[in-house]
Amino acid sequence: MTLTPEEWTIVRLSVRVALVAVALAMPFAIAAGYALARWRSRWRPLFDTLVNLPLVLPPVVTGYLLLLLLGRRGPIGSLLDSWFGVRLSLTWQGAALAAAVVSFPLMVRATRVAFIGVDPRLESAAATLGAGPWRTFFSVSLPLAAHGAIAGAVLGFARGLGEFGATIVFAGNIEGETRTLPIAIFSLAQRPNGLAGGWRLVVLSIVIAFLALLFSEIFERRSRRRVDA
Repeated sequence: MTLTPEEWTIVRLSVRVALVAVALAMPFAIAAGYALARWRSRWRPLFDTLVNLPLVLPPVVTGYLLLLLLGRRGPIGSLLDSWFGVRLSLTWQGAALAAAVVSFPLMVRATRVAFIGVDPRLESAAATLGAGPWRTFFSVSLPLAAHGAIAGAVLGFARGLGEFGATIVFAGNIEGETRTLPIAIFSLAQRPNGLAGGWRLVVLSIVIAFLALLFSEIFERRSRRRVDA
C-alpha cells in the first residue's frame, strides 16, 4: 500500500498530534490515577466523575468548551495571546490539546488499575526506611505500575490518533496544519466518490487502532496479573 505525498503529510501530522497529546496528558493521568487508587475521601467520587467527564461528553461539546476557554476571545486564550503571543485554536498544537483532553480519562483508568495492583505495604516499607513521599512514589510506586502507565499511553495514543469531534471544533480542518486522519477521511466523504480514493487512509487507521489496542490489552493483562498475585 503506497501513500501519496499528501497522505504522508496527513499521517505524519496525525502521529505528531497523538504523540504530543500523550506527552501533555500522561503526567496528569499518572497523578490522577495514583490519587484515585490511594485517596480515601468523600470527595473522591466527585473527582472521579470530573476526570471521566470527557469520556462521556460528546467530543464536539468538549471542543466547544475548549474554544470558549482557549479561543482567541476566551478568558484564557486571550491572555495567552496578549501576554505570550500563543494561539491554540486553529493550530496543530490545539489539535494535540483537544486529543489530550479527550484521551485523558482512558489513560487515567489504565494507570489507576496499575496503582491499585501495587502493594501499599511496599510503599510503607520504603517510608519506614526513610524515603520521603516523592522518593517512594518514583522509586517504588511508579516503577511497579509502569505496565499500566505504558498501556495508558498506548491507549491514549490510539484515542488521540482517532480524535475527530473536539479537534474539528477547536482546531478546524486546515490542510497541512490540523487535517488529521479522521478529519481527512471526513473531508473525502463529503466529495462525490471521495472515499474511493481514500481507502488507504481508512485501512491505515484500522491497522494502527488494532495494533494499539492489542498492545494496550497486553500491558493491561500484565497489570491485572499483578493485582491478582
